Amino acid sequence: MSAPAPLLEADDLHVWIEGSHILQGVSFTMPGRGVTAVLGRNGVGKTTTVKALLGLVPRTGRITLDGSDVTGLPTHTIVARGIGYVPEERGIFAALTVAENLRIAERRPGDPRYELVHELFPELRKRASQPAGTLSGGQQQMLAIGRALLNDNRLLIVDEPTKGLAPRIVREVADAVATAAESVPVLLVEQNLSLVRRVADQAVVIDAGKVIHTGPAGELLDDADRVRSLLGVARAATDEPTDGRMDTT
Repeated sequence: MSAPAPLLEADDLHVWIEGSHILQGVSFTMPGRGVTAVLGRNGVGKTTTVKALLGLVPRTGRITLDGSDVTGLPTHTIVARGIGYVPEERGIFAALTVAENLRIAERRPGDPRYELVHELFPELRKRASQPAGTLSGGQQQMLAIGRALLNDNRLLIVDEPTKGLAPRIVREVADAVATAAESVPVLLVEQNLSLVRRVADQAVVIDAGKVIHTGPAGELLDDADRVRSLLGVARAATDEPTDGRMDTT
């Protein structure tokens, strides 16, 4: 029996920004289930890879979503095909309330999943009338993830969701990602290896703008020497998600 076709395929992606060759032929595939984690040290091109997939930066190469070439499509058209995106900088509208931020994220036609969002993040229900700009960093991240989970997506892309968050909030984010992955494939950019260990099925490691490793996430994280070699991390991840980032050697 042949293997199922990948949901997402990036082929030979190149990105130049202000004369710098940021992505230098990034290629990988993502299955249509579970969590695929994109790993790597700071500044190696992880966020640029995500932006290239969505058409947010000029790039060359080929991007296929569920068998269709979307390389030449504008960002809004790619997203309308069923992609939820949580950017690294969160991208909330500070002057709008929590409820308004969620409302404008509703994709029409559709059936927004407020029950799921409020079950994962009850704080958002309590603070529905509060301006989003007055939320804490952790609450803003909840809102950013909640907006993406509101719609029934074919793919969820989440970029550095635990960056700068307290351990309690990291655990809530981990719960949200794990719950989301039960119904939609997730592409997760993350440096918190304990979270990756908990939720990820596959791992893609990027270094200097190139993919240097792909394979099962568990196998990678169980190999301390390989983790140290590929990620520059002094010790393997623990089982419990915390606010700890990669400990570089």
